[in-house]
Amino acid sequence: MTKNLTVRLPDDLAADAEAVARAEGTSLNETIKDALAEAVALRRKDPEFKKRLREIVEQDRELLERLAK
Repeated sequence: MTKNLTVRLPDDLAADAEAVARAEGTSLNETIKDALAEAVALRRKDPEFKKRLREIVEQDRELLERLAK
C-alpha cells in the first residue's frame, strides 16, 4: 500500500532534488523516497531521538488509558 502526499518545497530545494534525480537517472519521487528512508534510518540509530519517542509513547499510553475508563 502507498500513500500520496503533497510536499511543499522551497524552489531551490526542489531544483536541487530534481538535479539529483536526473544525475542518478531516477525519478524525483524515487529520490525523495530514498532521502526520507535515509533520514528515518539515521534517526532510528539516534539514542536521543529514541528517548523522545519513548516519552511520546508513554504520554499516548496515559491518554488512551484515561479515555478508555
